[in-house]
Amino acid sequence: MTGTDSTAQTLAQVFLAKDKFEKQKLERINVLKTRLMQESSLSDKQELVKDLILAYRKYQVDSAITYTQLYKQLGEQRGDAMAVRQASFYLASLYSSTGKFIEAEKLLRAVDRPNLPAALLPAYFEAYTAFSSHYGQSSNNEQYFKLSERYRDSMLMLLPDTSLQQRVALATKYVYRNREAEAEQILQQLLISTDDRYPERGLIAYLLGLMYKNKDDMDKAMYYFSLSAISDIKHVVKDNASLQSLAQCYNNRGDIDKAYQFIQAAINDAAFCNIRYRSLENSSFYGIINTAFQEKELAQKRALRQNLIVISLLSLFLVVALFFLYTQIKKLRRARADLHQANAELKKLNDQLLHINNSLSESNHIKEEYIAQFFDICSSYIDKIDEQRKLLLKRFAQKQYDDINKILKSQDVVKNELDELYRNFDVIFLNLYPSFIDDFNQLLRSDERISLKEGELLNTELRIFALIRLGITDSTKIASFLRYSLRTVYNYRVKVRSKVAGSKDEFEDKIRDIGDIRSF
Repeated sequence: MTGTDSTAQTLAQVFLAKDKFEKQKLERINVLKTRLMQESSLSDKQELVKDLILAYRKYQVDSAITYTQLYKQLGEQRGDAMAVRQASFYLASLYSSTGKFIEAEKLLRAVDRPNLPAALLPAYFEAYTAFSSHYGQSSNNEQYFKLSERYRDSMLMLLPDTSLQQRVALATKYVYRNREAEAEQILQQLLISTDDRYPERGLIAYLLGLMYKNKDDMDKAMYYFSLSAISDIKHVVKDNASLQSLAQCYNNRGDIDKAYQFIQAAINDAAFCNIRYRSLENSSFYGIINTAFQEKELAQKRALRQNLIVISLLSLFLVVALFFLYTQIKKLRRARADLHQANAELKKLNDQLLHINNSLSESNHIKEEYIAQFFDICSSYIDKIDEQRKLLLKRFAQKQYDDINKILKSQDVVKNELDELYRNFDVIFLNLYPSFIDDFNQLLRSDERISLKEGELLNTELRIFALIRLGITDSTKIASFLRYSLRTVYNYRVKVRSKVAGSKDEFEDKIRDIGDIRSF
């Protein structure tokens, strides 16, 4: 598995665990809130409020603003001018991220810059950098982007050269000034020296992804955007750009499902966090991706209807073919009786015809089994459709439109029916080829043989090769039946071939010969 595939797989696992990480963060926040309520010392309260500001800053801006205002009040009560000024800088950054530019600028303009203590100058320039950048994004004003760069340069002059903040800010400067070699050198060093304990890792990986995206190297861009998204999800950073960037990349690759999944998550995060400029960025791409997703769903529904029609026609043709095969088998039996007295050459020909007859009989039996199951499934589907119709009619009569909407939107029915379809396939196939699994494992190295989980009849690997045993060798058809991507089916086939004990080139030919069909 390549680094990109491995990272994408890790991201998929982390993405599914988003709620778990958020729950853990909320538990930590609740602990801080409890301690704050119990604390009587103003100085200790101030430290706890500062921790809450940091916890909420990239998670929920409105709460961060509330606690920053409290931090400022506590500073005023204690006569702590440094804390009051620091709170003003925090508020200016937070206001600008929510689109409150007038309030942010008012706070910054009120600062007595000449008399500002040296220790607060970096925070002052950082606040102005954020304000200028956010306003430039919202108004698309190039002048404010230039101002943002100038304020960042001023901040860089004051930060220690070895600090993580200085290294990230310097790399950001190089990225936006197209000094890619210098930026990449710094960012790669930072990526090596940090791990998922550092919340800055998400920004570091994102900047690397942005550089490679600008160079049209989409594989590396997606790799670094995925690393960034993993870090952001683990730290519950709702103010993130990684998911939006991944959505764009997957949309450009034609993977509409993942593009829709990530852009929807990005929009939800931005709305929850109340980050105005992120919402504007996401909305510009959402329409494109959503339209493509809707078109794909419509195409799938049309294809399903067409497939049902084709299956019905094929079933009719199959009945005709079975009748034809039956009459042919009768003729072949009569021919074998007449040829019994022939010479050696005719006997050889008779043996060949016997082999063909056995193949046709096996094929006939397989088709009979699957036709019987097909009619059972069709009958079951008709009953289920009628039950669903009655349920919807009942809800409609009771004007329970919300329930009807939920039923129509639910994917559970489709999932359950797919699980039932695959289980039916497994049962029929193993009924036809009861020794298939043992024969299949005999072709693999002893340490690579497949062991099924409790309750499994066939797993994905065995199901793919079961279809090959039935003569379906086209990966596209296999992917369509199993609802996997073509790449996934290809990877499974290659993965199993690597476990073969003998010749890999002859493996699939042997697959088509294994498994004695149950006597019929």
